[in-house]
Amino acid sequence: MSPAESLAVLLVLGVCGLLMAGYPVALTLGGVSVAVALAGHAAGLMDIGILAAFPPRIFGVMTNDVLLAIPLFIFMGVMLERSRIAEDLLETMGRLFGTLRGGLGISVVLVGMLLASAKGVVGATVVTIALITLPTMLRHGYDPRLAAGTVAATATLAQVLPPATVLVLLADQLNNAFQAAQLGKGIFAPESLSVGDLFAGALLPGLTLVALYLAFLVLVAIVRPESSPAMPPGPPADLAFARRFAEVLVAPIGLIVVVLGSILMGFATPTEAAAVGAVGAALLAARRAAPGSPAAPLCITALAALLVLRAFIDMRVGAPGMAPALLLIAAVALGLAVALRQVWRAGFLRETLHKTTQMTSMIFVILIGATLFSLVFRGLGGDELVHRGLADLPGGAGGAILIVMIAMFGLGFVMDAFEIIFVVVPIVAPVLLRMEGVDPVWLGIMMAVNLQTSYMHPPLGPTLFFLRGVAPPEITTRHIYVGVIPFVAIQLVALVVLWFVPGLATWLPRALSS
Repeated sequence: MSPAESLAVLLVLGVCGLLMAGYPVALTLGGVSVAVALAGHAAGLMDIGILAAFPPRIFGVMTNDVLLAIPLFIFMGVMLERSRIAEDLLETMGRLFGTLRGGLGISVVLVGMLLASAKGVVGATVVTIALITLPTMLRHGYDPRLAAGTVAATATLAQVLPPATVLVLLADQLNNAFQAAQLGKGIFAPESLSVGDLFAGALLPGLTLVALYLAFLVLVAIVRPESSPAMPPGPPADLAFARRFAEVLVAPIGLIVVVLGSILMGFATPTEAAAVGAVGAALLAARRAAPGSPAAPLCITALAALLVLRAFIDMRVGAPGMAPALLLIAAVALGLAVALRQVWRAGFLRETLHKTTQMTSMIFVILIGATLFSLVFRGLGGDELVHRGLADLPGGAGGAILIVMIAMFGLGFVMDAFEIIFVVVPIVAPVLLRMEGVDPVWLGIMMAVNLQTSYMHPPLGPTLFFLRGVAPPEITTRHIYVGVIPFVAIQLVALVVLWFVPGLATWLPRALSS
């Protein structure tokens, strides 16, 4: 190992040490990188002129069309949470399944699956689901261990269920690594990895995890019925309940299906679909804030008509026959303006914008710090060190991927998924993807499921700490740790199955592209 590579190792150790000590992630990444770069330049181990590439890289990050989807997806999820739509979902699902043993747990998993898909950020999803569901489950006699485990496992689905924010960022980083790996092989017309590919790859593994969770809850209800009792029967289901069920359930599910389906089928880019999701969430919130107002239905109807009209006329500016389209666009604008005013008056918009701005700023500041870290690491020859280390491992590509997975699993205890994606993936992914037989979609889904598992693995899984912070006093730390063990075992089984059956992640993207 050369002196420059030794300094690269010191850079990584310094960042990890300060992160464990509790220093802010973005400042740690940037500060340690600058300090090591100055030390390397002073020692003659690195040309500090390499930092001239930093401003263009920041410009590339901020103008990346794919990353524009991040604030829009966050806005969609936070708006659905702040407008209490998730609470309505749980109440309605509880009435639907609650009279069965384990039915409330099943309702929590199904509602959590929808909420995880909408929010896409584990910490926010844990807090939201826990605050809504844990008091209800305890009040109806659920075992605290089962209740805590169900909430923790359901919340971590935000790592793997599209359109998760984590998958958008992971797709962007893997695409860069995939193209770099192909150029390294001498392929000068490289293929690309899109967000839609990773969404499609995550769909079957994510739904498989949901099915396994549901099967486990049903099994527990059969073997230990006292741990998940049925709720007392409520009012009989009638036409009013059916209408309420349709209103509460169909709209959020329809929004998620439209957003995800438009990406998977190639009708819209992730950014366009995220914009539709943000507008749709605002309209749903407006409908809740002012149930009798025609603004939201007017906007939705005009949008649907506009989409149909798009198939028959040229809607470019100045094209002939644009008059009907202009009228519909005016109706959409009017309806959306009124809907946003209603959301503002209800207090939803201010909270949503504040949270969206906060989370988006956090993600991009970390990304900028990670960009500087990656630049300095490569300037010290760290990428070549990683390449030699992984290439020389026994077992070839399988051995290298296993070591990386173990390292990412351990880092998941102390680092956020965003930090791992921005720091670790750019270093190891180009090396792994250069090896024979490594599919980028499969590798991405393996990383996502791996991080999901480490996120709730005792004793240091971040999900456990999020849950401990908002859990009622009746739920102890022991309840949380014991309760998540069966779900961790389920996720480990899913990870092993995904390792030996990669088609679970690769079949749907290939089917959609053929």
